[in-house]
Amino acid sequence: MTIAIVDFEPRHAEAFRTLNEAWISKHFALEAKDREVLGDPQGQIVDRGGLVFMALKDGEAVGCVALLKMDDGGYEVAKMTVSESLRGSGLGRRLMQRCIDAGAERGATRLYLETNSGLGPALGLYRAMGFRDLAPADTPYVRADVFMERPY
Repeated sequence: MTIAIVDFEPRHAEAFRTLNEAWISKHFALEAKDREVLGDPQGQIVDRGGLVFMALKDGEAVGCVALLKMDDGGYEVAKMTVSESLRGSGLGRRLMQRCIDAGAERGATRLYLETNSGLGPALGLYRAMGFRDLAPADTPYVRADVFMERPY
């Protein structure tokens, strides 16, 4: 199985939205901020200095992750998901490593993320990749109750 991690192109917008809506809807409710970002990843992420990476298997999108540029010189890891059939395959780790590498390439001060305490496998991945817990912060997401960062 060959899976390529590629930079976002506008043709990936529907797959980015569909992949994220599937996992969010399975565990939580879609929120206004989700709809805003998922409805326009080019305008809401890329055009604002962020990045989106897509994981493609035989040309089909099977995972994705976004890096949102932050005012403090860091990037927020957001909208990371992997198709259900590939969970546990190491693809999430590859996507996160791509984020870590991209942050380093761009001189980021840190990677930041918000997640939910019920997402055990994701929390394990983040901690294994050097993220540490932070105090709670203001967030537009009702579901976010865990805040983490990985300094460079």
